[in-house]
Amino acid sequence: MVIGFNMFAVNAFLQRTCCCLFGDDDDHDIPLSRMQPVILDSSKVGVECVVLKGGRRLCGAGAALANAPLVQNKSYFEVKIQTTGTWGVGVAMETCPLDTVPLGCDPKNWVLRSDGNVCHDGDVLYTACPKPDEGDVVSCTYDHVELNFFLNGKSMHCPVNGVRGKVFPVFYVGDGAILDVSFKDFAFPPPDTFDQIMFEQNIL
Repeated sequence: MVIGFNMFAVNAFLQRTCCCLFGDDDDHDIPLSRMQPVILDSSKVGVECVVLKGGRRLCGAGAALANAPLVQNKSYFEVKIQTTGTWGVGVAMETCPLDTVPLGCDPKNWVLRSDGNVCHDGDVLYTACPKPDEGDVVSCTYDHVELNFFLNGKSMHCPVNGVRGKVFPVFYVGDGAILDVSFKDFAFPPPDTFDQIMFEQNIL
């Protein structure tokens, strides 16, 4: 028995199948940075943390990592202190403990704390840095040589050297603190040659 094929029907089926598996051709023209924004990673947070506003607000108690490591040459990100309490911002390895705060007590993270101290591995690297307050914006730059902090667009003059390994932006909260993070559309322009965090696939 000879079975006839309707080639138009076959082509239509193949087109629908390819679109389901691989997406329309137009999808390939959308930059990955638009398809996958840099946000707080809800799978890498302390057990008592709450991530809100589409991955841009942190509250509760504990720490959270961003979903993109700092792999480009010069990266920049910000955090606004919506409500004061215990909080911190900096960079951390993916294996950094996220359930216990404050950070800065082990070798896997480098942070500016809400008391104005910059800490790493139980050591206070800087004391009496300008103490951020409610409504302030703290910014971080990282170029694989130095981690620097800025308060409302001005350098806090506490450069941190010796950051090792693949690190991610890290934030922690406690005692009622609420932080809003920004990985684009910044309140203050990044310093010259620094830019928003990019996923590794987007770095040419």
